[in-house]
Parts: sequence; C-alpha cells; structure tokens
Amino acid sequence: MQQTPPQANELDEETLTLIRKVFQFARSGDAAELAAFLDHGFPPNLRNERGDSLLMLASYHGHVDASKVLLERGADPEAMNDQGQSPLAGAAFKGNLAIATLLLDHGAQVDNAVPGGKTALMFAAMFNRVEIAQLLLARGADPAWTSSEGFNAAAMARKMGAADTAALLGD
Repeated sequence: MQQTPPQANELDEETLTLIRKVFQFARSGDAAELAAFLDHGFPPNLRNERGDSLLMLASYHGHVDASKVLLERGADPEAMNDQGQSPLAGAAFKGNLAIATLLLDHGAQVDNAVPGGKTALMFAAMFNRVEIAQLLLARGADPAWTSSEGFNAAAMARKMGAADTAALLGD
C-alpha cells in the first residue's frame, strides 16, 4: 500500500529547511550535492508546493549535470507540475537543446501532450526554436498532431510569427 506523502504543515522546521535546501540545489544546478542526498535515500521525484519536481527545476534552469544526476537516480522525465508543464515542454520553450536531448535519452515521450494538447514540438514551433524542433522531429514527433484548439505545430508557429519553425514545418 502506497503512503501519502506528508503535507508541509506536518513537517518540523528542520525537515522543511532540509527539503528547501535540496530544491535549491536543483534550481542552482549543484549536481554533487543532489547526488549526495539522492544516494542517501532522498526521493528523486519530490515535488514542491507548485508540483514542480526536482527534475523540472533543474532542467528548466538549464542544469544538464544536475538533471542527469536526477534522471540516473530515478527521476520521472514525464512528471508534470500543477500547471501541466513537463520538463521536455519546458526545455522546448527555453530552447535548451542539451536538456531536451538528455530528457529524450532518458525516456521522455516526444509527443506527450500537456493539458490543452500541446506537445514539445508545438512549444518549439511557437517560440521559433529550430534546433529543438529538428531534434523532436528526428526523434519521431508528429507534426500533424493538433492541440485541443485544433492547431498543429506549423499553424502555431505562423500564429506566433515564428517564421523559421513555420518554414521547417512546411509553412
């Protein structure tokens, strides 16, 4: 039987301070400190009050080594936060090719859509992230996938004025 994790108000101040410290290691990319905590049993899929996992924070802030430490110790590359954002969609939005590649290499699904039906390819297209779009297409992203609004990646690129990705996707 799986236990429900304790709520923040159920933890003592020392434990909360420790948890905050680990989240700061993820945000700042301190791979060595993260590895030490994870190797001593700290859960790799811990989430903060907004549902952001350690991996979400490390990858969103562009920390390849910290993201790799987390992935190698069991962090879920598909874990979405409370806003329905995934690490891969975040990497596509930010235009971080190294993080996107790392996430895909560790099991992130190329066409996993966030709520609303948007895929990482759509985020890459909307923000004119050509290299990310090329990577996603090479890894099997479906350019014909449509969001709940009925737009595919090329249409989203055109809508956002992202000429390079619109051309890549067949504008």
